[in-house]
Amino acid sequence: MSPPAGRREQRKTETRQAISDVATRLIIERGFEAVSMAEIADAAGVSRKTVFNYFASKEHLVFDRDEEARQLLREGMHAHAGLTPLAAFNTLLRELLHSGHPLLRIHPGAAAFWATVADSPVLADHGRRLQAQLTDDLALLMATAAGRAPDDAEARLGAGMLMGLVVAAYQRGLQALAGNEEPREAMLQMIVRGTTGVLVALAGTPYTAPALPPG
Repeated sequence: MSPPAGRREQRKTETRQAISDVATRLIIERGFEAVSMAEIADAAGVSRKTVFNYFASKEHLVFDRDEEARQLLREGMHAHAGLTPLAAFNTLLRELLHSGHPLLRIHPGAAAFWATVADSPVLADHGRRLQAQLTDDLALLMATAAGRAPDDAEARLGAGMLMGLVVAAYQRGLQALAGNEEPREAMLQMIVRGTTGVLVALAGTPYTAPALPPG
């Protein structure tokens, strides 16, 4: 008998995570370009075909949380739909930070991971593409929430600034870790400063204050 559907999905999730963990460890140890998909498959105890069943490329093995990040963004903005778009994003960011979510948690392993990314032009480029995709997603979510056109320039401005803020806050957290400071507090301070800048840039728009009813 085959296992129930729920158990099969759990096994798939566990297999996917195990492959990603092995790949990340090998790539951090040896560098992205020095590790092949065949070596990853062998170390994970699966076939090369199995690796490709779960991951489209070696870059996706490293950045295995991109879809999770996009889903968190969508769900978080919708969960706080009663707030202005900027307040909704700020609330989501603080929730993830205070809960210690893996996407924002700073630890020595994260520092090693991003050092590996910085050393690889391929990974660095892939990371920039993911950031651009998240910016597109956020701009659309903001415009929709404010009743603006999907290509609204002010939504694009706000989304670009907010995603830049996330990157800067994370970098500040890594710097704090290296300097024996508290990363989360350092990140929070950067978030406060960055949010203030976005408030100024989008002042008078429905992204920072409720839209006025028609006169």
